[in-house]
Amino acid sequence: MNELAPFSLVLMAGFFLGAFFFGGLWWTVQKGLTSQHPVLWFFGSNLLRTGLAVTGFYFTSRGDWRKFVVCLIGFVIARVAVTRFTRTAKKEIHAS
Repeated sequence: MNELAPFSLVLMAGFFLGAFFFGGLWWTVQKGLTSQHPVLWFFGSNLLRTGLAVTGFYFTSRGDWRKFVVCLIGFVIARVAVTRFTRTAKKEIHAS
């Protein structure tokens, strides 16, 4: 039972990393498409999002492959959540 707590924290960390990564991607696409300098938006966002995700995975897993896998599962769950959330937001915008 004691091992479950660290893994649940790692899962949550992976979820937050994924939410930041994929939410930031969605936000970047929205801003980049209307910007006069989209290259700066896409390049800067990619650098920031990837750097934070890789750093987060590194410090969260602490060299343990099991924690890395659990963090990756949280990351993928966040991808599904952000995709569903942004689809709902898109439908609400078009319904108006």
